[in-house]
Amino acid sequence: MAEQSPVAVVTGAGSGLGRGIARELLGAGYRVALAGRHEDTLRETADGSDGALVVGTDVTIDESVAALFAAVREAWGRVDVLVNNAGTLGTPGAVDELSPHDWRLAVDVNLTGMFLCAHHAVRTMKEQRPRGGRIINNGSISAHAPRPRSVAYTATKHAVTGLTKSVSLDGRAYGIACGQIDIGNAATDMTTGMAGGVAQPDGRVAPEPTFDARHVAEAVRYMAGLPLDANVQFLTLTATTMPYIGRG
Repeated sequence: MAEQSPVAVVTGAGSGLGRGIARELLGAGYRVALAGRHEDTLRETADGSDGALVVGTDVTIDESVAALFAAVREAWGRVDVLVNNAGTLGTPGAVDELSPHDWRLAVDVNLTGMFLCAHHAVRTMKEQRPRGGRIINNGSISAHAPRPRSVAYTATKHAVTGLTKSVSLDGRAYGIACGQIDIGNAATDMTTGMAGGVAQPDGRVAPEPTFDARHVAEAVRYMAGLPLDANVQFLTLTATTMPYIGRG
């Protein structure tokens, strides 16, 4: 019996980094469940691929995430990789400016959404045979150093690092690996304004460089393809000259 290709779930797969990662994994022979709120953009990502499964998903709602993993198990019987990618920059603001409502919106997507996906992925990975799998969380440079007026985004991305460490530890006995990729200035729709200037800690507004987002997709493919006895715990990928080291 021929060995089946591995199964990956990619959240936020309808655009940006999620789309690039999903297509990279499809091109590498994975069966990929494309999760996101808008099925039309997910179908654009799939582009007719036989290995793609489109599943409309709101990662902030437990029942929606549960239905995503149920659909993947029904279609393919297992989950080998979760790319926990869905996220939002949210509303900019310092701690005294941001409304509690906008704080909760960022937490719901960037933190609770990642928790819910990891929750259902780990349950699946524990029960399936062969047991085990891998989770790759999309962190950020802001998991290390904040930008001005980014309290919600920065706090949630710091929390993702704690989630990564906890899942890595708790999954160890079950053959479940968990790592994190922290990305700085990949060229996507979210970073198109950087050439025009980005607020800096010293009050200046200065242009910042970006890099081809294809490199992020390739890095995730490398992380996903490792045997389960090896793990990239944290990987930081940035534009070489972006103001990160010594950000201020």
